[in-house]
Amino acid sequence: MAPDSHRPPGTARQTTSGRVAVAGTRQLIDSEAQIDMRALRAYRLGRLRGELKRRDYAGILLYDPINIRYATGARNMTVWTLHNAVRYCFVATEGPVVIFEFHSAPHLPAGLETIVEIRTAVYWFYFGAGQHGAERVKLWAAELADLLRRHGGGNRRLAVDKCDFLGVDALRAEGLEVMDGQEVTELARRIKSPEELACMAASIAVAEVGMAEMRAALRPGLTENELWSILHQVNIAHGGEWIETRLLASGPRTNPWFQECSDKVIRPGELVAFDTDLIGPYSYCADISRTYFCGPGRPSDEQRRLYKLAWEQIHTNIALIKPGLSYRELAETAWQLPASCTGQRYSVVVHGVGLCDEYPACYYTEDWSRDGYDGLFEAGMTVCVESYIGKGGGREGVKLEQQVLITEAGAQVLSTYPFEEDLLGREV
Repeated sequence: MAPDSHRPPGTARQTTSGRVAVAGTRQLIDSEAQIDMRALRAYRLGRLRGELKRRDYAGILLYDPINIRYATGARNMTVWTLHNAVRYCFVATEGPVVIFEFHSAPHLPAGLETIVEIRTAVYWFYFGAGQHGAERVKLWAAELADLLRRHGGGNRRLAVDKCDFLGVDALRAEGLEVMDGQEVTELARRIKSPEELACMAASIAVAEVGMAEMRAALRPGLTENELWSILHQVNIAHGGEWIETRLLASGPRTNPWFQECSDKVIRPGELVAFDTDLIGPYSYCADISRTYFCGPGRPSDEQRRLYKLAWEQIHTNIALIKPGLSYRELAETAWQLPASCTGQRYSVVVHGVGLCDEYPACYYTEDWSRDGYDGLFEAGMTVCVESYIGKGGGREGVKLEQQVLITEAGAQVLSTYPFEEDLLGREV
């Protein structure tokens, strides 16, 4: 058997030069398994239409570029179009998919079998239309209403994922009933196909290569920004797309959590914690957290204590997750934080993951009455199991997170990057 021929697409291997390569992301050869992108796109569009049919909606209007990617496979300046409404997509429940592309960009989605027609988008948000927004939004709404008349079979119920009030008012003025499209898209995206899992594996592999290079580069005198930049470089070099946050902190900036990386210099003996939040190849998310110790020397007893608690929390909670378990049951049976760390708890115990962080969000019991909602874990869902351990008023904290697939037998860990043996108190 040839070296690494047993590896699935998206796994890392060591090359003869000593650098890490990622199979399935930089080059694919004809002896390796390929991801069937047509099957991927057909599955995702079918999931979306299934949710529309269940609610008796005639179609959905998508502005969120992540939802457009899910429905069609089309990509165009994703981060920029998250805050500039220059492209959108209409998906008929029984009928065509029509994408409205940004100025001079109809060539980008050309050839995708999911898309029947490509049109030029009508801009009515203020940056694009200025004082002409009120008249342009009427043209926009009339065009969409015409599509619904021709392909809705008399059904006037249109789901919309994101839209400003001018657009909602204009659609209603055309006689359309505007429904919540975020429920449709989040529930459609929750169950992953084998092709989606292969894409996710490729992103995780890229993230873990970046994590390994960060670990190798970590030394006193490096700034947080310099260390964080390594993950970005590796992601882009391997065909990744962007990183959603800047969550890397060192020393006292690790407590409380959610401090973004800065030009702080990392000092010897400090903990360095980060959350990848990486959108890698094929636009799938690798959401993994680790905490490193910056030598020389050995971690303190307190650093090890915090790390062991975080390690215990995620492993205990992973063992609980299985199909049929409700989100509330997980909250009630999950590993209990020490009282000294409860006030600094993470926002969720578990959250879904796919093209980005997504449904569901499973909250701590302390937050249930305010934020909690129930549902059931299902086979085929991918979720991230979270831990942040930091004492109120303490000097440092530990962030760990694992990405898992829910199978009929329970949770299967997808992220394989090792934990810190010295922080677990084991001899290396």
